[in-house]
Amino acid sequence: MEGRSAADIDAGGVLPGFTGALVRDGYAAYRHLTDAEHAWCGAHLIRDLRGVHEQDPAGQEWAEVMAGTLLMAKKMTEQAVAAGRDALTTDEVSHIRACYAGAVAYGRQQNPPDRDGKLSRAGTLVERFATHRDTILRFTVDLAVPFTNNQAERDLRPVKLQQKISATWRTLQGLADFATLRSYLSTAAKHGQDALDVLKQLFTTGPWLPQPAVSS
Repeated sequence: MEGRSAADIDAGGVLPGFTGALVRDGYAAYRHLTDAEHAWCGAHLIRDLRGVHEQDPAGQEWAEVMAGTLLMAKKMTEQAVAAGRDALTTDEVSHIRACYAGAVAYGRQQNPPDRDGKLSRAGTLVERFATHRDTILRFTVDLAVPFTNNQAERDLRPVKLQQKISATWRTLQGLADFATLRSYLSTAAKHGQDALDVLKQLFTTGPWLPQPAVSS
């Protein structure tokens, strides 16, 4: 897959029919994956906010306020999960949304359009937060949705490292075998399994498989 357009994504077979939560960056081509529930990666958002704030700390205080709101919400969801809760309270969600709305209002105050009605880079970022509030805050109403997609990026890093070392894959089968093995080890690690143990099991008694969840 050479490009990143919607057509390229479909041609590459990226998440066809995926119906779970897709934690992603703001790239517009992902929006056509309409079967999924979309959530915006918090790490990308914090990075965008930091970028405008560092250029003009006094004139872009709203960005610091918004970043603080996101990090506050992240901490609240983490504490809820640690306490065994499956959702934030209505009051907690309302508090987060009120802080969020305040940050957007402050951002609009600090970044009015020019005489032609055009917005600056910071003003455009403010409107992005205003337009995509529900997508950005999805992690606050569904605690199974992570704040960032860092885990997915970490899972892809070994592939990029191998590609960098070898410069290219000699065969398509070799690439498929590498991806299968990495997927096996990554899934095992997420379930607390030791890599060496599951590799030994793979070549002796058969592959390790995660146990299905037991419904109550």
